[in-house]
Amino acid sequence: PQKTSFHRSHTLDYKNGYAFSRLPREGIGGDQIYPNQLSQTELDDLCTRGPMLTYGPAKKAAPPSFIPAYVIFDKKVLKFDAYFKEEVSISPEEHYRIRQVGIYYYLEDDSMCIIEPAVKNSGLIQGKLMKRHRVPKNNQGDYYHWKDLNLGINITIYGRTYRIVNCDSFTKMFLESEGIVVNPPEELVSDPYTELRQMPVQKPIVPSAPEPFRQFLIYDPKVLRFYAIWDDTNHPFGDQHRCIIHYFLADDTVEVREVYRRNDGRDPFPILMKRQRLPKTFVDKKMSFPSCVLEITNEEVLEWYSPKDFAIGKTITLLGRTFLIYDCDKFTQNYYREKFGITDFQPLEINKKPLVKIPQVIPPYNGFGVPEDSLQNCLSLFPKPPRKDIIKMLENNLKVLRYQVALESPVPADRNRRFILSYFLSDDTISIYEPPVQNSGIRGGKYLKRTRVAKPGSTPEDPIYYEPSDFTIGSTIEVFGHRFVIIDADEYVLNYLERNAESFPAATLQSLRAHFLPRHAVKETVNNDIPKKDLDNLIEEVQKELKLHHKYLNTRKFHEEFHHNDKDDSGIMDKGKFLGLCERLDVPISTILLKKLIDYCSCGEDKINYRDFLRAFPT
Repeated sequence: PQKTSFHRSHTLDYKNGYAFSRLPREGIGGDQIYPNQLSQTELDDLCTRGPMLTYGPAKKAAPPSFIPAYVIFDKKVLKFDAYFKEEVSISPEEHYRIRQVGIYYYLEDDSMCIIEPAVKNSGLIQGKLMKRHRVPKNNQGDYYHWKDLNLGINITIYGRTYRIVNCDSFTKMFLESEGIVVNPPEELVSDPYTELRQMPVQKPIVPSAPEPFRQFLIYDPKVLRFYAIWDDTNHPFGDQHRCIIHYFLADDTVEVREVYRRNDGRDPFPILMKRQRLPKTFVDKKMSFPSCVLEITNEEVLEWYSPKDFAIGKTITLLGRTFLIYDCDKFTQNYYREKFGITDFQPLEINKKPLVKIPQVIPPYNGFGVPEDSLQNCLSLFPKPPRKDIIKMLENNLKVLRYQVALESPVPADRNRRFILSYFLSDDTISIYEPPVQNSGIRGGKYLKRTRVAKPGSTPEDPIYYEPSDFTIGSTIEVFGHRFVIIDADEYVLNYLERNAESFPAATLQSLRAHFLPRHAVKETVNNDIPKKDLDNLIEEVQKELKLHHKYLNTRKFHEEFHHNDKDDSGIMDKGKFLGLCERLDVPISTILLKKLIDYCSCGEDKINYRDFLRAFPT
């Protein structure tokens, strides 16, 4: 493969006008030809024709199988080390930059790629600078081939010139096997600015005074420890903080650490003051000197804290905080005993100040919700519903005192409105309901939902609520600015007050008795000679007859008309008016059973108890 001369000797010639051939005097490239050597044609005849006379024609060997180039050169890559120079125009410290790259040539498809090794914190976009593809060599459409690559040459790719300085062993062997003389390798140039950055910075060595250095060598591992307390109870949410003060004898610095107890509710940041020299006395400052400085030097400080300023029982102020030293460790005691001759190291007793209980001030009621419910927001962070009297609720469950009230209003249309006031004995709440009246122009229904009602004149801090003793016939009840007059009550109210007469004033009970006295007298005269059992049997027979023959009757309308015409709600009505209403409402009073029922319900000759009569017409 190292042979470079391949010329042949002259074998064709003319003599006397005739062309003839002669044997070569030299071999290819000037090699010596040995005498009596057969020519290649004679050798071929000897190899092929000689045995053919004896053994017949020889069989030709099969041609070798074809192997494509991409199989032969699969995963075979030529790797060259190169660099290029990049100009830097925005930095005063460097004018150009040397960037080292690797050029990879893939033999299987003659493609190339350029990769720059990544350097940490370089600030450059490194890695693959050129993706793998066939690189054009010139404008005539030629591409770079491995024959164009060698050491010590410059190649230009897309306007950037690369200097190839070295290659790996495989690349060198491949080029030499293909007859290419590989140039000697060159030294890879480094970036001058990178080398400058890697050089250690020489710091000026300032010789220290001999006294601090001697102090450091003697007292380096020795630290004075004092136990102190920082009383911060004068501030809001302040407390007594137990701290440890470390005084480092090596450089006269002080460190303060806070002692934390388990479950004390504080964040675990033990260092209260970092290690530093603490000034004791400042120099008198000028008026023009700023009050806030970033660093305190010896020019601003007249005296620094020293070991003689620390002792048991002393109070020292460090950076605005006052500490009381109450004890120290054994090493500190020995140091003070040898250095200052102090022998009294009796620790102080620290008594924790008793907590002063601040009385709780309840803010005034803001008008939202029930006062008892709103008060819970002032008693706990997570308010709970106010506690109820369970025994009272169980004893008075479903016990309701009902009163009929009239609205006291200057508006004439509101004077005839009637309401049902219900007092619930289980929780002392009041609800007001207005029965709907047809063609009145006022929509009835719930007027006041169930709630506790305070008396007029009571304060939100000490409210006084209405009780059953306040409801007498003719009394006025003020409910959230509206005045109601009690005009009637259920008989259950009277019965309940009589059963519990010792719990209510006599005036309330007497008012109800006087109101129900005429009504009881009428009932006694009506039902004196009629047994209640006979009346109930008659009502049942009337109801059976009505179900069989008079299903069309609107019993709800009967009740509404009779109650509407009874202005005083006594249950007694004129007999003539009663018969007129029955005729207008198509009540079949001509039947024998209804006539008998009218006789049973009559109160004398001109009165009738229509409530007993309406029992035969259930709604």
